Order: sequence, then C-alpha cells, then structure tokens
Amino acid sequence: MLVSLHVKNLALLEEAEVEFGSGLNILSGETGAGKSIIIGSINLALGEKAPKEMLRDQAEYALVELVFRVENKEQLQKLQEMDIYPEDNEIIMSRKITATRSVGKINSETVSASCMRNVASLLIDIHGQHEHQSLLHKKKHLEILDEFAGDKLNAKKQILRKCYQEYQEILQEQKQAVQDGEGRERELSFLEYEIKEIKEANLVLGEDEELEVSYRKMSNNRRIMESAGNAYEMTGGESSATEQIGRALHELQSAAEYDPDLRDLCGQLEELDNLLNDFNRELSGYMSDGEFDEETFYETEKRLDVVNHLKDKFGGSIEAVLHAKEEKESRLAHLQDYEQYLLQLGERLHKAEDKLSSISAEVSQIRQKAAKKLSKQVKEALVDLNFLDVNFVMEFADTGKYTANGRDEAEFLISTNPGEPLKPLGKVASGGELSRIMLAIKTILAKSDQIETLIFDEIDAGISGRTAQMVAEKMNVIGRNHQVICITHLPQIAAMADCHFLISKNVVKNGTFSNIVLLEEEESISELARMLGGVKITDTVLESAKEMKSLANAAKSTVSAKS
Repeated sequence: MLVSLHVKNLALLEEAEVEFGSGLNILSGETGAGKSIIIGSINLALGEKAPKEMLRDQAEYALVELVFRVENKEQLQKLQEMDIYPEDNEIIMSRKITATRSVGKINSETVSASCMRNVASLLIDIHGQHEHQSLLHKKKHLEILDEFAGDKLNAKKQILRKCYQEYQEILQEQKQAVQDGEGRERELSFLEYEIKEIKEANLVLGEDEELEVSYRKMSNNRRIMESAGNAYEMTGGESSATEQIGRALHELQSAAEYDPDLRDLCGQLEELDNLLNDFNRELSGYMSDGEFDEETFYETEKRLDVVNHLKDKFGGSIEAVLHAKEEKESRLAHLQDYEQYLLQLGERLHKAEDKLSSISAEVSQIRQKAAKKLSKQVKEALVDLNFLDVNFVMEFADTGKYTANGRDEAEFLISTNPGEPLKPLGKVASGGELSRIMLAIKTILAKSDQIETLIFDEIDAGISGRTAQMVAEKMNVIGRNHQVICITHLPQIAAMADCHFLISKNVVKNGTFSNIVLLEEEESISELARMLGGVKITDTVLESAKEMKSLANAAKSTVSAKS
C-alpha cells in the first residue's frame, strides 16, 4: 500500500507530507484548492512526463517522494525479477525536477522513467477521467476481459504468442525463399565455386601452424647455415675446441704416468672430448640435411598462400573455413532441391497455422465463457450503481487474421432503458455513466487484482443524489480489500472515508499556497457540511452532515461484518 506522499515546490504546494491509511482515503476541498496537484504529483513520482510549469515559481527544484509497503509475495517476486529489492518491505520512489531535467530514483538508485512506470504498474492503479473515456475504444474492452479471465487465459496466451512467433518465422522464411528463387542460378554457381575452392585445398587442421614454422625456417636458411658453420669451425675445425681438448688430454695422460692422482681428471677430460666429438658429428649431419631446397621452399610458400587466402576469406582459421564449407553445402542442398524445399516450407507453414488456429480457438472459447461471467457481474454492479433497467453484454467478432493476441475482436454493448436495443458504449453512455461503468468493472477486477492501491480521480463526474450514494457504497466495498485514494466533491462519497484529508488554498504575503491535513471526526463532519451547503453552513446543514456520517459508519460496519 501507499504509506506516504511527500511533495515540495510543486505548483501551489510549497511542502506537504501526507500519510495515507488503509481502506478508503478521501481527498476533498474547494475547486481550485489543488486537489489535482496531489494526483499529478503521484503520477510524476511514478514516471509520468514532468511539465516544467509544475515547478513552483522561484524554486530551484521540485521533489515528489512516495513510500510503498509491499508484503504480497507475488509482487515481491515480480519486483525482484526487475532487480528491485524492497528494504524492510518498503520501496521509496522519488522524482526531482529542475528547469532543465528530472531524475527518478527507487530506493536511492537512479532509474529510467520507463523503469518507474513498470514498477508503478505493480503497486498502484490510477483511474482518472482519461481512463473511463478509454472505454470508448474497443481495444480496451478486450484488455479488461483478458484481465478478468486471469491465469487460465494468460497461460494459453503465452502459448498463443509462441505459436504466432513460429508461424511468422516460417512465413518470413517462405517469403525469403521466393526472393531467393529469383537469383537462385547465380547463387548456385557461386556456392559451387566456393565449395570447390575449399575442397581442392584439402585443408588439415593445424597445418597452417606447421607451414608457418617451415616457411620461417627456410626463409632464414642462409643465416642458420652460416651460424651453424661458424659453430662447427669453433668446435671441430682447425685450432678448434676439439683439437685443443685432444692436445690437453694427451699432455695430461703423459703426466698421469707419474702421478696417479691425475687419472680422475684425465677421465673427466676424456668424457668432455667424447661429448664434443658427438656434438660435432650431429652438427655436421644437421648442416648436411639443412641444405636449401629451392623447390621445397616454393611449394611451402605456395601452400601457405592458399591456406591464408581461404582463412582471410572465410573467417580467420581453418576451423572457420571448414565450417563455412558445411554451411554452404547445406545452402547448396536447399537450392539444388529447391522445389522440395518450398514444398517442405509449405507443409511446415500449414502445420504452424493449424496449431495457431487451434490455440486461437481455445483462447477465444475461454474469452467468450469469461465474457458471459463478466457481463453478468458488471450488470449486477451497474444495478448497484443505479442503472435500474440495464442490459450489458460483450459481442465478439473475428478479425479475419492471426495476431499475437488471437483473432478476437470484442466490444461491450449496453442498453440503459427498457426496450432499447444494445449499442456500443460510445454511442449510448454519457461521461458520468462511463465513470460508473468503469467503477463497476474496477470493483469486479479488484477481487482478484494483486495491485493493492487504487486511485480514483473524478469518478463522481456527472452524478448526484441516489446514484452518488450507491457509488459511495461501492467505493466502500472496494476499500475493504484494497487501499483506495479518491478525490471527490460529493459528500456522500466523502462520508464513507476511513481517512479524510482536506486540501485548502491560502494566500500569504502575496503568495498562494495549498495545504493538506488529515481531519478528525468532527472536522470531517464540518467539511461534509461545507460540501452539502456551500459557504453558509446552517445548523440544519450541519445536522444533515452528522446524519450522513452516521449512516456511512453504519453502512461500513455492515460491509465489514459481511466480509
């Protein structure tokens, strides 16, 4: 529920703090006192567009802050899916507005306006005059029905959307196939050329790395041979290390005849002489085998060019080249067997359409069954709202095409007088009647609605007397299961308040300010008297207000006992 509203520097409100209660919260006040600013400020905090003119004159910024308490498990789960995590089961949504920009935050984290609207859609439902006017649009009627039908329909609609997507994908593939047919011969020839080019290369995984090593070695053959030759001269040639060690060994062996202690050193030097001789033989063999072969170098270079060309053309690696060949062979098979491919596409499309038709029919069947139930409940609710001889039904038509929402087109029809034929809402209902019809619908939807807070603005437009009393009773019923915030100018509705707020306008030092205060019981009765009698409140009017409040309290007690 909406716990509190804090507003600063917004239009006539310099600063205001409102703590809402559960049940029915009524906001009343004289015309022009600033009642609409309250709803406007809530809308701003929930991500609606922020007009610059709403910023109070000479103020640097305006601020609106809403605090919600969220305890419903389903709502908490949906919020978590949106990466929104309540702190101590509370969500703080705020909007700061300056002359150049506005910043929205949820729990001190900056978020986009669209994110704020998405979160708001889970927490609060604002019903204003524009919404009951939306009943004039048939699209809204189907939305209301689908909301009423609930989880059973939603599950089928998810399947429907998936089937529709599959159908559209195959349809698009078929269109593409027809376009492909126009350049089929040209593409066939090109694919055959590229596949042949890759096949003739006989690529082997890893050969590019081996070729690079061989090419680098052959490219530097002269330098390698020169270095190896120099090393050989130093270790095995004239005046080389081998010759010097041999002489040293001869000298040491001669001396060892006279001193046995030199024999170990002779052994070590002999081992070193053998090692160096082995090294010289291997180095000589390497030099013999490493003679530069012009033809081998040419073939290696040529092969490397082929491999690198294909890598550059088809993805940068031998793996990518071979994968490209597989894709092209698959595409070639499609084009070579083009008629069969088109036939298969047609069969797939036919199956997808059958599947889509079946689920669309199931969705329509659920809707039509739900529509009868909804129509009956709306009719009963309209009777409660002083539509005495009303008839209300929902008429269905086939759109003639598939959509992600099925093939249904639906419209509410109403007759408000005996003997009159059923007609579309827009051709029959007045503004006041539309607001009552929407209230009836909201009452029915509220029974299963997870959204805890409902706001009604101008729900009492065009009604008075007995009808106003019935609207008040209906608002009280909704308030037993939901938090309701309602702006009204009718005392019958205001009398039902669980929390009654007065919005007033005052002029201080040539400045105009709006204030909002929570009324005590006696203050609420005085406000009802003002709403009943205008400027001059007589004892009779005051007694009428007391009686109205007393009757409202009795009605509330009765509803509470039933629930």
